[in-house]
Amino acid sequence: MPGVRSRSINAENPTGAPGLGARTASPLGPGRKGTAYLPLPAGETLTLADIEGPGVIRHIWITVADRTEAGPFVLRDLVLRAYWDGSDTPSVEVPLGDFFCNGFATRALVTSVPIVVAPTGGMNSYIPMPFRTGARITLESQHPGDLEHIFFQIDYTTGPVEADAGYFHAQWRRSNGTTALGEDHVILDGVEGSGVYLGTYVALASLTRFWWGEGEVKFYVDGDSDFPTLCSTGLEDYAGGAWAFQDELRASPEPVVQTFSAPYFGYPYRSIADTTKASPFSTPTAPMHGLYRFHVPDPIYFDERLRVTLQQIGAWDHGLFERQDDISTTAYWYQNAPAAALPALPSARERWPR
Repeated sequence: MPGVRSRSINAENPTGAPGLGARTASPLGPGRKGTAYLPLPAGETLTLADIEGPGVIRHIWITVADRTEAGPFVLRDLVLRAYWDGSDTPSVEVPLGDFFCNGFATRALVTSVPIVVAPTGGMNSYIPMPFRTGARITLESQHPGDLEHIFFQIDYTTGPVEADAGYFHAQWRRSNGTTALGEDHVILDGVEGSGVYLGTYVALASLTRFWWGEGEVKFYVDGDSDFPTLCSTGLEDYAGGAWAFQDELRASPEPVVQTFSAPYFGYPYRSIADTTKASPFSTPTAPMHGLYRFHVPDPIYFDERLRVTLQQIGAWDHGLFERQDDISTTAYWYQNAPAAALPALPSARERWPR
């Protein structure tokens, strides 16, 4: 394309300038893998990219050690933010792991089109992120211990951006079993303007017995009030599965639950114990489930406003019942403004299921 150029930012070329990559020296000599990573002290913020526009972020790759002597919660204690066109308000504000569909600060392999998490903990985003005058991407550590190794690379193009290209947004929300019975978890609200909804990641810790995934995902578009325009038939259905993800073909006294990862939807993570091992006294706890759905081939458009919610409904032999689970969600969407006025991210302590 005329005027479009490819650039890349990492620890060796922090500005992405042409001809300035791979210059630092290692024991092997100049230009031989001299600066592969950067440190991130506790309480500090690392600027991953600061770009003058126009352009498009094409690919983000990042990996960090997910456990330190100071604690195991690194992937949720780190906060990824993105700012477009000089805005002081972030358009992206999500714990690092949750942005890459790795909730509960626990690694899970994800093989989708927009997000890929490869062995071992290589987190990739292929979501296009356009900007017109500039882009700034940061990583804040709210972790109590220093992190010595932040490996990252941001691939982008500079040059003209389509006039109708929306600004990418992502936001994290949590209901810690505190909603009233019959009250829906809010995935996204307060979005005004026009845009398109890209997808959802759900990290659910089951606080109640029996099946947890009967709730519907509801999209209130533009003038919708009491009832939505779009609605799923259940949470596992929204994530592309069915019948509680159970393999009924296997001869077993207990249902065999299958995890999976597909291009646009998946159930990549399930655990019946606290794998974070927050203390030496950890015991089996609420089952944890991670699901995603990306609306790339079936986008949800809105012209004025958008609200997205998830019902907390379960099922057992006596029928449906209301639940109060611990639900964390990440919403991904585009809209026509560089930053939406949305609720602030809770503190690191408040982001944890307890």
